[in-house]
Amino acid sequence: MEPVNTVREQLPLPEDLRVFLTVIRKQSFAGAADELGASPAYVSKRIQVLETALKARLLHRTTRRIALTEDGERAQRWAVRILGDLDDLFDELSEARHTPRGLLHISSSFGFGRNHVAPAISDLAEHYPELEIRLEVFDRVIDLVGEGFDLEIRVGDDLPGQHICKRLVSNKRILCATPAYLERRGVPATLDDLQHHDCLVIKEGKNVFGVWDLDNAGKQHSVRISGPLSSNNGEIVLQWALKDRGILLRSLWDVKPLLETGELLQVLPEYSQSANVWALYPTRLSNSAKLRVCVEFLSEHFKALSL
Repeated sequence: MEPVNTVREQLPLPEDLRVFLTVIRKQSFAGAADELGASPAYVSKRIQVLETALKARLLHRTTRRIALTEDGERAQRWAVRILGDLDDLFDELSEARHTPRGLLHISSSFGFGRNHVAPAISDLAEHYPELEIRLEVFDRVIDLVGEGFDLEIRVGDDLPGQHICKRLVSNKRILCATPAYLERRGVPATLDDLQHHDCLVIKEGKNVFGVWDLDNAGKQHSVRISGPLSSNNGEIVLQWALKDRGILLRSLWDVKPLLETGELLQVLPEYSQSANVWALYPTRLSNSAKLRVCVEFLSEHFKALSL
């Protein structure tokens, strides 16, 4: 029988697993080093130690990219599970049941994340100083578990079935344009009138490009729209709308201040599109104290700002 100390020395360290997942997420040693506040040499050394401990090559490394080997894909799944279980153990056996602490990795979309989630996270950190919160924003759908996130804040009701989804606050998208555009082109009186207007199209998620699905008194209506300008970024399209370039379908959260100042006017107010705000998290985190506190805090924060 091998000495206990020898066996322990061969086991992967949790910190090495965290470095490994960070390298995967950032797709580079330099990017991982920057996020971890370490040197690329340190990251490279930890990956070497991990590969030695597992007796397997985990990454294909070239000058341009990093890719997982077959063993690396297996190691990724186990690393996510092991680190998740360690977090759960800490929550269950420590004061974290009463005083949330530790790392909480959150993702959201660019616009909503920057404008609404970031201020809420700042307040959360002030209330719970023992939490270490990392917020990342994307313009794509993320793999919550595979990319190592604890929580996603998502706008819209296109929700995955494999995670717990908790609605934080109700929200909707509305149609609006500037007074100058409406004076020049006229105010649409019916949904069909939109086909004769310049509509500013946003390509997001799984939404069909060039089609707006709208609700009116519980009935769904689809209208095909077009215009000379489109983007995959809602903030860019909002800028165009404010330059009198067309009609916009945008979250009430984002346009309410502009409606109040008169910079934008709502059109066809009987039509809207659901854009509720959701918290998504893996089932394994359902009993996590730090996650529970975060979700409850965000829910109260957004409801206090509810429109």
